[in-house]
Amino acid sequence: MENLTYNKENLAYEKAAKRVKDLKGFYGNLASYCIVIPFLIIINMITSPEHLWFYWPMLGWGIGIVAHAVNTFGIGKDWEEKKIQEIMDREKRNVKSL
Repeated sequence: MENLTYNKENLAYEKAAKRVKDLKGFYGNLASYCIVIPFLIIINMITSPEHLWFYWPMLGWGIGIVAHAVNTFGIGKDWEEKKIQEIMDREKRNVKSL
């Protein structure tokens, strides 16, 4: 019985650790964007103000950040959790029927 409790606690810890890692990655990406893009704007304005190119990396990286946010904070995260629970319940029933 202790082993089952330990496994549940270990699983909960691993899930929480993954969530923290995902959040840390997203916020690191967002912070980098907020630091780098203004420098690119400044470089563009100093070197060639007649040809604006800074918006291309801004747009591309911005799309990446939006995708990262959707993945981290998630559209469909509830579905994922329900599916995981469904699979776990099915496995428990299969083990009990043996």
